Parts: sequence; C-alpha cells; structure tokens
Amino acid sequence: MGVISFLEKNMLSCHIKEQFGFDCIGCGMQRAIVHLLKGEFVEAFYMYPAIYTLIIMFGYLLLHLKFNFKLGHKVLLYLFVTNIAIMLTNFILKHI
Repeated sequence: MGVISFLEKNMLSCHIKEQFGFDCIGCGMQRAIVHLLKGEFVEAFYMYPAIYTLIIMFGYLLLHLKFNFKLGHKVLLYLFVTNIAIMLTNFILKHI
C-alpha cells in the first residue's frame, strides 16, 4: 500500500461538520494535500485555495528558523495574514 492510498483511507473526520453540519475553515486541506501528492495541482487549489500559500509560509518559516532572516518575522506576519484572509474568504464563499 502506498502513502497516497494510506492517506486516502485514513483521513480524519471534521468534528465541526459532524456536529453542526457545515464545513469548517480547514475542511478540504487533507484532500488538497492528497491531490498535491498525486500531482493534481489545480484540483488541490480548488479543494483548498490556501494550500499553496500555506506551503510557502511553512517553508519560509523553516528557512527563517534556520537562517534567522533580518525581517523574517515581518514576512511571516504578512504570509500569516494572507493565509487567514484566503481561508476566511473561501469559508464565506462556500456558505453564501
């Protein structure tokens, strides 16, 4: 069994969706990661639009922790705010 099939069979369920019946702000992230691993980049974006900016943010965070960039904290703040804005916009558009 490969990694992708293992992930597809063992995805975590969303407790907010189970309890309240609507997607939470993070719903779709696991499926987007599986799409990325399969090479389905457009599908990953449609599943969870913040997936690429999250990857950039965490990648930059790792680099900042290693090399301690002078303005790294400000770049991370902007990336964080950008990700939150994308997630909230996606959440609102799903529920209109």
